Amino acid sequence: MTTSPFGRALCAMITPFDATGALDLDGAQKLAAHLVAEGCDGLVLSGTTGESPTTGDEEKTALIRAVREAVGDRGTIVAGVGTSDTEHTVRLARAAEQAGADGLLVVTPYYSKPPQDAVEAHFREIAGRSGLPLMLYDIPGRTGTRIEPATMLRLAEHERIVAVKDCAYDALGSSKVIAASGLAYYAGCEEWILPLYAVGGAGFVSTVANVAPRLLRSLLDAYDAGDTARATALHHRVLPLVERMMAAGLPGTVTAKALLGELGLPAGPVRGPLLPATAEQVRALLSAYGTATGERMAADA
Repeated sequence: MTTSPFGRALCAMITPFDATGALDLDGAQKLAAHLVAEGCDGLVLSGTTGESPTTGDEEKTALIRAVREAVGDRGTIVAGVGTSDTEHTVRLARAAEQAGADGLLVVTPYYSKPPQDAVEAHFREIAGRSGLPLMLYDIPGRTGTRIEPATMLRLAEHERIVAVKDCAYDALGSSKVIAASGLAYYAGCEEWILPLYAVGGAGFVSTVANVAPRLLRSLLDAYDAGDTARATALHHRVLPLVERMMAAGLPGTVTAKALLGELGLPAGPVRGPLLPATAEQVRALLSAYGTATGERMAADA
């Protein structure tokens, strides 16, 4: 089995804001503590779900410090530091290390579409200038550039490149890298959690875990216990919520914040250009949430 350097069940945590849109550090601490108590081994901060494109460098660092204080050593913290600028990414990586992060999530440089030798050089530069282990984020649908399996295998030779958040939708490529390297592959798309885990994946980094952490954790637990029938049943059970949150036209940040608000947990508004969910969309989200978790909310009654 592949080791899980940051734990198995990681939540791609939203970044709470107050009513004015300012960073809500108290809310972040409350949400982080709740997620760890509900079964998350770790938290990924300032990823896409955490609205990294619209939070500043100082906000990202303050968020790490606040969450570290809240969870202590009860959960790992992986800080999203990826940008399209190698030097900027290095600065964010060093700031995250000083703020108390355990690891770094580094996405492929986006928009500029660097070739594979440049992609490899980018990741090596960051790994070589930071003291923290890296989780590479392979999501070509957003960045426009794949980390090709051959590139991934070369990068796996670096001592600080230890994991991958996998949103490439390439079962063959991912399986080949898992089989030939020590990289810990985390499913970054919830419908891929069980299939990837079954072929040697390390766990998940999930947006849906903001609202259903225990349900997703229980899927891994069932598989580890040898109860593959229960793991499959839980996979099927969570799919309608996954589809409503991640594939129904709204970004996961919007849907997660909408549900967290209904659950009475810190979330707040989204920052532009994102827009909040409509009342009709919230009702649909609550219905899917109730079906998956067995909890019925007032707006869904």
